[in-house]
Amino acid sequence: MARSGKVTVVGAGFYGSTTALRLAEYNIFDTVVLTDIVEGKPEGLALDMNQSRSIEGFETKIIGATTTPDGAGYEATANSDVVVITAGLPRKPGMSRMDLIGVNAGIVRGVAENIAKHSPQAVIIVVSNPLDEMTALTQIASAFPHNQVMGQAGMLDTARFTNFVAEKLGVLTASVKTLTLGSHGDTMVPVPSRCTVDGKPLTDLLSQGEIDELVDRTRNGGAEVVALLKTGSAYYAPSAAAARMAKAVIEDSGEIMPVCAWVDGQYGISGVYLGVEAEIGKTGVRKVVESALTPSEIEALKVAAEAVRAKQADVKAL
Repeated sequence: MARSGKVTVVGAGFYGSTTALRLAEYNIFDTVVLTDIVEGKPEGLALDMNQSRSIEGFETKIIGATTTPDGAGYEATANSDVVVITAGLPRKPGMSRMDLIGVNAGIVRGVAENIAKHSPQAVIIVVSNPLDEMTALTQIASAFPHNQVMGQAGMLDTARFTNFVAEKLGVLTASVKTLTLGSHGDTMVPVPSRCTVDGKPLTDLLSQGEIDELVDRTRNGGAEVVALLKTGSAYYAPSAAAARMAKAVIEDSGEIMPVCAWVDGQYGISGVYLGVEAEIGKTGVRKVVESALTPSEIEALKVAAEAVRAKQADVKAL
């Protein structure tokens, strides 16, 4: 199998290390670089992962690199094609994603500046919380074109919605198609009108009350995991979502995915990072794809845009 390209994962916690291993096991990249500020941690994890190559049958080389806030160590990430930023503190029980904005802003800004210095052509996928705000901050700090910076949110939220629908109806997840847009938070916009099971509209199979319950559970999907874990937050499903986005970039697939992307006129919304469907390729977001939504869904999307717009403006000073 031909392998090409280099992907960097910043942050070697559960999320970052799981993402790095998923990317390596795809066996499509030449190199996966895993970084962290904890001395020796990324190197140790990379050594462990490399030793699994003969068992799992992949040849992608994994490199670990300790970095410092002043930028030392980022040389190992140079000329990356894709960078996944997972750095930052995870939520604890009772915390909202917005509770993390102050501390994570400083971390993400520093990472974005160093990535821009060493990999000016990279496509950046942001997963640090609060997601929408950190995606906007990354674009500001890197000074990259908007299409080169996107956030992972809709992929994860859609996967959660799909899982909940499949469990409710007792069907295979492969038979369920769902979609979530909007913010990665309180103004998330699950889109029931685009949800089907074996091609049948979800509204034919569940009552409005049942759908509303699943929508609410999707909106609070991350908090549900955090409450159960008590320490840390979700990483298996989130890492799968981020890895799939990186795969679409390196393969220049043109796949349409729900991501946090810069919206400039679509749905009557402009000048904000927001969860929408987008065509993904080697330059990042090729274009935002406008879906056929109901008037109420479009209105909810506009409400979400205004909710995150002010917070995204505030991150410029963080």
